[in-house]
Amino acid sequence: MESGRCEPNRVLLVLMLAGLFAWLSLDAVSLAPNRIVSGTPYRAFQILGGWPALALALPMLIVAGLAWRSSRQALRAALWGVLALLTLLPWWLVAASVDLVEPGMAQARVGIGASIWLLLFVWLLALIELRTRLELSRPLGWLLLLPVLTSWWLALTWGQAPLSLYREYQARSDQFLTAVSTHLALVGAAVGTSLVLGALLALAMRRHPGVRRASFGLLSFLQTVPSLALFGLLLAPLAWLGARVDMLAAIGVSGIGWAPAFLALLGYSLLPMVRNIYVALEEVDPAVIESARGMGMSRRQVLLQVRLPLALPIVLEGIRITTVQAIGLTAVAALIGAGGLGTFVFQGLGQAAMDMVLLGALPILGLALIADATISALSERLRPGGAP
Repeated sequence: MESGRCEPNRVLLVLMLAGLFAWLSLDAVSLAPNRIVSGTPYRAFQILGGWPALALALPMLIVAGLAWRSSRQALRAALWGVLALLTLLPWWLVAASVDLVEPGMAQARVGIGASIWLLLFVWLLALIELRTRLELSRPLGWLLLLPVLTSWWLALTWGQAPLSLYREYQARSDQFLTAVSTHLALVGAAVGTSLVLGALLALAMRRHPGVRRASFGLLSFLQTVPSLALFGLLLAPLAWLGARVDMLAAIGVSGIGWAPAFLALLGYSLLPMVRNIYVALEEVDPAVIESARGMGMSRRQVLLQVRLPLALPIVLEGIRITTVQAIGLTAVAALIGAGGLGTFVFQGLGQAAMDMVLLGALPILGLALIADATISALSERLRPGGAP
């Protein structure tokens, strides 16, 4: 992009105007005297005399103006403006909480309204747009989020704001850490096992076409079975095995718990893993294989030293798809007693407590985004001609 005036960045302009509309027209927070009673909604300009709300509205107008100019310098300034907005927002929440909660309201909770959630969504999309237009690397993009995350952490821990979502976390911090570790353990076990089995199946498919047809047919059928139905189908046989095989019972195999969750996640993970590994190995340039064989390499050496390194970026794409899918599906495993972050989601739905739902749903979303970004960056780095 040249330094002179260019075409307006309409994406950034629309995002800023949408954020401004949400900030001015939708509820920013709600105040409830306790966890049970519904909260009273407040818009941003109804709090703190309205001036702090204006302090966030003006930067959005400035970024919209910079988007209209759309020069490289303007987009750099817009990037810093969006980062400043994301950094200041948690402190506005702290100030709003202090203003709304009167002394003596020990059980009061301040809920985050639709305006705040939409602002976060819009501003993060704006960051992605600006990172793409400015051609910033993925590591630098994540590094830019560091001050934003630090600001949110300081605001929540030092600001002592009675935000309902943070209160839910404080009340269940030990359970939360256990749920995160359980969630990650189930995902790691399912993805790791599917990688090993997927590699073995892909190698067998390359030698035996019959294995390829049967395996793809079976794995495709498993993908069509709804997750809850698959969990239900596994309950009876696993309960029978756990009751009759002492060794299985000793490791916790039963009709509910980790065993059916692990097998279901494994079944759903195999198809994308096997497909990507098989395609990656098959699409290696035949001329490269012939050159390797001409150099006297054995079949094993060709596989390990030529095929696999060239296929690795596509294999990583399969791992990325499988991991993101497994992170989401593991939430459903809470319904059969497997634990994980889905426990908070379903408990919150049962109690009509949306903050408890968010306590489980937001970390799931965060884990999926982190896994997707990390594995995508690694795949791009390993791809020939990819990012340095």
